[in-house]
Amino acid sequence: MKHWMFSCKEVTRMVSESMDRDLPRYQRIGIWLHLMMCKYCSRYKQQLISLRKVLRSEGLHDENSEPHAKLSPDARERIKRSLHRQIRPLQ
Repeated sequence: MKHWMFSCKEVTRMVSESMDRDLPRYQRIGIWLHLMMCKYCSRYKQQLISLRKVLRSEGLHDENSEPHAKLSPDARERIKRSLHRQIRPLQ
């Protein structure tokens, strides 16, 4: 995977990974270059960042929590409302 340009599929996977661990410098640079040219991957990264903020603000994200924990219906609804509030200004 040490080529000069990453695909959207590679970038979205690495962006997700970068939320949990540090990536090697060549990957960070490759992601940055790709994001400068690809509005879709840039949007994906921003959506991940927004989702992470919502989860933290609702107290639903813990760095040490089980990755496949189940959410209650109430928690799901709060997340939906919060995401809709954040998305509306973008439209």
